[in-house]
Amino acid sequence: MEALSGLDASFLYLETATMPMHIGSMAIIEGTITFDDFKAYIGQRLHQVERLRQKLAFVPLGLDRPYWVQDPDFDLDRHVFCMALPQPGGWQELRYLASQEFSTQLSRERPLWEFIFVEGLDNIPQVPKGSVALLSKIHHAGFDGKAGVELMTMLYNPSAVVSEAPVIVNTPIEATPSGFELLSKSMLALILRPSKLPRLILSSAQSAFKAGYLRQIKQINLPTLPFTAPDTFLSDVVAVERNWDCTILDLARIKALRSLVDGATLNDVVLAICAGALRRYFLDKQQLIEEPLVAMVPISTRASDSRERMGNQVSAMFIQLATDVGDPLKRLQKIQINTLIGKLYQDMATANSLMSYAELVPFGLAAMATRFYSQLRQAKRIPPPFNVIITNVPGPQNPFYLAGHKLLFNMGMGPIYQGVGLFIAVLSYNGTLTISPTSCAKLMPDIELFCRYIKESVDELERVAVKKRQADTLLAPEHIQQ
Repeated sequence: MEALSGLDASFLYLETATMPMHIGSMAIIEGTITFDDFKAYIGQRLHQVERLRQKLAFVPLGLDRPYWVQDPDFDLDRHVFCMALPQPGGWQELRYLASQEFSTQLSRERPLWEFIFVEGLDNIPQVPKGSVALLSKIHHAGFDGKAGVELMTMLYNPSAVVSEAPVIVNTPIEATPSGFELLSKSMLALILRPSKLPRLILSSAQSAFKAGYLRQIKQINLPTLPFTAPDTFLSDVVAVERNWDCTILDLARIKALRSLVDGATLNDVVLAICAGALRRYFLDKQQLIEEPLVAMVPISTRASDSRERMGNQVSAMFIQLATDVGDPLKRLQKIQINTLIGKLYQDMATANSLMSYAELVPFGLAAMATRFYSQLRQAKRIPPPFNVIITNVPGPQNPFYLAGHKLLFNMGMGPIYQGVGLFIAVLSYNGTLTISPTSCAKLMPDIELFCRYIKESVDELERVAVKKRQADTLLAPEHIQQ
């Protein structure tokens, strides 16, 4: 029995009928594999990830955070489903199916995950006819993006040769704790929790001192703070129907764009691509504003010795995306500076200490506060904390296989919130980079247009790169006449 962390529990506080708090992915797998074979394959390997057989046990009266406990009635048939893609079996049909499935909540009465096996991918470019897709939904209370990558090791193998299923170690199933047991355990935790406060205050004071040193001595501006983002149509109340799409890019092509700015990282380029697409989309809607949009960029704090732990181990940076800048090169330069500043201040703070403040918030109070905030959003009385979430999770750069069938593409999905109506998941795998926006039909009914602008944003940066190379060539010593 393990209590949820404060950060993990926050995704339960936030969840409503219109805001399901699961993350997900859409994987396309080459060649024909039957659903029965897939189900047997999953059943043989499920024990490798303990969280997949655990459900939530709630403390009476919501006095404290829930606990992960083993599900004595676990039934694989409640988590693995099969669907056939409607004809003609193209990308449009797959995108619509994913949008519909991502719109529905996971039941809290059982382990918080589902796999949907999709047959009939017969008309998608670069995908062999008869291939299948695997749509996954996993609650954010149990997994973050990095933990999701670890989950891939259960599903996929770096060899096309199907390995034998790992040996199942028979361990006794723990009895589901009674309400009295949960309450007793929570009372002890509530008593001990305030003892952590002095250490957290000391850590915060140290971080504030270091930040003041950067600001006053080094003359480095403070990074963007939450709730300073401009109000846009993405800051409206979200509806239940999700809209999801994806752009698949050549990773080498994106990496080459780093040469535009000395010291630019792949993440800087990804942010610049998304910023360019956002600028184009807002211009198309005649909604472009003078203030730059702000992205919340999750930062993994997962240590090497906690790779096997599930749950969320993240902090966050708030990055101005320079959407007010028309020149794509200058936009990338500004984004690089903004991320450098964000990282400097991020290093000054102890990320784990920042997350630990969530441990002090009572579960019931936090749930009430988030419901109250959701109601306030309808009146739009509070500035948005940020405008968009952009998460970039690196994956393996060699082919992976599911039951001997090659994983062709892996695409992500994430939750949206009241006031933050766009989530952009970026995943890299085997030489590809997928950029997958999730919004709702109310705010972005034409999300495929935004995906088109992602491609145009890449093209725009490449044209700048070509001009820069030509200029560098002309300025090279061997081309300058004496």
